[in-house]
Amino acid sequence: MAFSIDGIASGLDTTNMINQLMQLEARPQTLLRAKASSTQGFVTALQQLNTRLSSLTELATKTAKPAALDLYKVASSSDAATATATSSAGAGTLDFTVRQLAQSQSSVTAAMTAFSAEASTLTLRAKDGTTTELATTGTLDDVVAQVNKADVGITATKVSTGTVGGVQQYRLQFTAQEPGAEHGFEVFRGTAADVAAGTATDLFTETGAATVRAAQDAEVVLWGGTAAEQTVTSSSNTFTDILPGVSVTVAKTTTEPVSVTVSRDAEATSTKAKELVDALRGVFSFVDANTKVTPGATASAAPTSGRFTGDSAVRGITQSMLTAATAPINGRSTSELGITLTRSGTVEFDAEKFAAALAKDPAVVKDALTQLSARVADAGKAASDKYDGELTRRITSQESTVRSLNDQVSGWDTRLEKRRATLERTYSALEVQLSQLQSQGDWLSSQLAGLPTGSGL
Repeated sequence: MAFSIDGIASGLDTTNMINQLMQLEARPQTLLRAKASSTQGFVTALQQLNTRLSSLTELATKTAKPAALDLYKVASSSDAATATATSSAGAGTLDFTVRQLAQSQSSVTAAMTAFSAEASTLTLRAKDGTTTELATTGTLDDVVAQVNKADVGITATKVSTGTVGGVQQYRLQFTAQEPGAEHGFEVFRGTAADVAAGTATDLFTETGAATVRAAQDAEVVLWGGTAAEQTVTSSSNTFTDILPGVSVTVAKTTTEPVSVTVSRDAEATSTKAKELVDALRGVFSFVDANTKVTPGATASAAPTSGRFTGDSAVRGITQSMLTAATAPINGRSTSELGITLTRSGTVEFDAEKFAAALAKDPAVVKDALTQLSARVADAGKAASDKYDGELTRRITSQESTVRSLNDQVSGWDTRLEKRRATLERTYSALEVQLSQLQSQGDWLSSQLAGLPTGSGL
């Protein structure tokens, strides 16, 4: 920037004059900047609306799925069993007694100081006859390490059991990692061929060895004491789909029957409907808040318009969502479901009315809510689809406008910079001219002052 001193010849405050002139010159840029800021605010509001619509559409899509409203709850008459239900469940009751719980096998060897000096090979045989042969060094620690490393569903542990004649004794404990009879096992000292030939030593039949907990399945007895009595088994304590869509987990044995009852969960269905209406109301409230015109703080102040005031696209989207939520279903008003249109242009949910309608005719209410959800999902997708949604296209268009305005603002920066430089050169040249004129004036004054002043007449 060139160095200058204001009004050295003219006495004018040229810097201030240039600044004031530049403020006038910059008015178009100021207007553009304000418009860019306002448009960006509009884009932000559209994006926030789009986020709400996307969440609503996702919720409505889930609710519209065929099994989404097949909600059931399960009650058990005893703490000996608990039950859970899925959407494929149906109403019904089942009585049973718990004969036994599932448990994993746990067996220990006889006391020993070493596995074997002669035969260091260990063979594990599963319930299905599959064998796993392990080579060990014969030390107890190595046997434990090899079994655990084999990853065959059996865990080995060395347990200190005191001393005999001053010599420390140990037992090896083998435990199945999973419960159920199918996870039973045997452990032999010897090779797999020895096991097949019957010449291997079963570690759990030696003197002092024992299976302290046998592998067994859980068992429940259905229709006990009748001709239809039947035992159902499970390798775990959970009986999956003992009723369609219902799983029962047993915790202890019983002598008296346990009753499991499956019934439609009206409260959960009502919650689904309320969540949908709440999401709709959230969208409508957001649009309303951004559409209102706020009066000025004083009588002379201009009113403030909302971001969406006068925007036909937002108005059209809102109307589509409102129609989807409140239009009749199969010739019946949605108010019969407790979903009503209010005077303010939003929706409300009457939980008691919905519950009464659901209790009276569950199938009709479920079908109506499914259809309503599907309509809302379709309207929401048309508005907020990330590729061709109407609101998405609106946002894209406005973002393009913001970029164009910002480019124009940047262009004005260059233009104003050139204009300031021109003004500075003009005023600098003016000062030079004035300085030269003042010098000439001073010279003329000095010449005039030197003329004779005596009277010659």
